[in-house]
Amino acid sequence: MSASFGSALHSLANYRAHNTRASQEVLEKGKLLLNSNAASKLGDDAWAFLEQLALAAIDVAKYDVADECIRQLAAKFPESPRVDVLTGIRMEATQPPQIVLKFYEELLEADSSNAAIYKRQISVLIRTGKIEQAVLKLSEYLDTFYSDVEGWVELAELYSSCNQYTFATQALSHALLLAPQNPFYVLQFAETAYSADDIPLAAKMFMLAIDIVDRHTSDESIPTGVSIRAWYGVKLCCRVLSERSCSSASETPLPRNLNLLDELATERVLTAYSAGGTDNATGRELVSSWMGPSDRSGTRLHFVH
Repeated sequence: MSASFGSALHSLANYRAHNTRASQEVLEKGKLLLNSNAASKLGDDAWAFLEQLALAAIDVAKYDVADECIRQLAAKFPESPRVDVLTGIRMEATQPPQIVLKFYEELLEADSSNAAIYKRQISVLIRTGKIEQAVLKLSEYLDTFYSDVEGWVELAELYSSCNQYTFATQALSHALLLAPQNPFYVLQFAETAYSADDIPLAAKMFMLAIDIVDRHTSDESIPTGVSIRAWYGVKLCCRVLSERSCSSASETPLPRNLNLLDELATERVLTAYSAGGTDNATGRELVSSWMGPSDRSGTRLHFVH
């Protein structure tokens, strides 16, 4: 095998090891091996190479190359679920959605345990705007694959996209059961509860997100990332609770010492925007105006999901 082939093989293996797509580069190097029939000398590595090249070829619309790779894989592994997924991805590139969905449905009827096919079908439904069907199919998927945390988060996002925030918080509660120490999921739950107008629950979850993050930081650290967004959420909750009475669908009690909590949230947010010197002057000025007396005008701010 020539040095150029060896270099190409090394690069492709490195892309696979680091899960790097690099579709154009994979196609250029992969075609060199495919056209020279060098893949036949790779042993078991040939099949990973053909799958990698097929996906890259689909990405850059070189469907003839993808079809050849899939043909060789199907000949080696007939009725392989993994090859079925690859065939479906290839169909998605050029076939109408209804044909692709029918193909996936037939595969699921034959084997309902194929998680990858479920995910491809759900992605097609979302991409074509069939959100209600996507929710039903994703719920069906999660009945079987309950431990898929990202699946619960995606279900919550689908509900949120339809303004069904109560259902979204229910989906996120499953994600928190599976990953209770993930501050991003806790923060998303808090923001969703805020959008659902369960302000006491939102305040509780914003504080939980802060607590999780602060376990790994010093008491005098400057809030960043999840922490600053959560403190801003606490500030919004305190503002709403001070302006009107709020019931809680989850029967979460109101925070104690609301005024002190409001002052602490204000201090933490302003501290975050006081860092950075003159480079952060504009942001600090805007945040200071939000935190000042004018922020009690009754205007309600919302989180961007």
